[in-house]
Amino acid sequence: MKTVLFVCTGNTCRSPMAAALFNHRIGADAGWRAHSAGLWAARGAPASPNAVDALRELGIDLEGHRSKPLADEDVATADLIVPMTVGHRDGILAAHPEVGDRVFLIKEFGTSKVAADVADPFGGTLGIYKATRDEIDRALSDLILFIRTGK
Repeated sequence: MKTVLFVCTGNTCRSPMAAALFNHRIGADAGWRAHSAGLWAARGAPASPNAVDALRELGIDLEGHRSKPLADEDVATADLIVPMTVGHRDGILAAHPEVGDRVFLIKEFGTSKVAADVADPFGGTLGIYKATRDEIDRALSDLILFIRTGK
């Protein structure tokens, strides 16, 4: 089984939403699974209530998510490491320069290959979380196509 590691700041919003959306969309038999971590995450915090509600609307359960800080083992074992921002990418690469060939921003898989951030919805309204969810979901279409075709 190959793994995608989604990384954000606190591991309560963007990266858990990305991992849950990815796992929901890719399916159990695809040979890929996703998990998530945060560069500055506290261990054990629940997902943001608005993140839970935004995914519940799509039939995806995020209630059981608990935040975890990014660990060396996570980085070493991930086949792809997908941070939400340039700052997250830079933080990962500063600590782990050896994984540069496996680190891609979530929006770098599309045809434009634009290095664009996914803004942090933390503390925002449910509408902001839904917009972030949809932004991540659109980017995941390109990531899943990349995984399936190698392009």
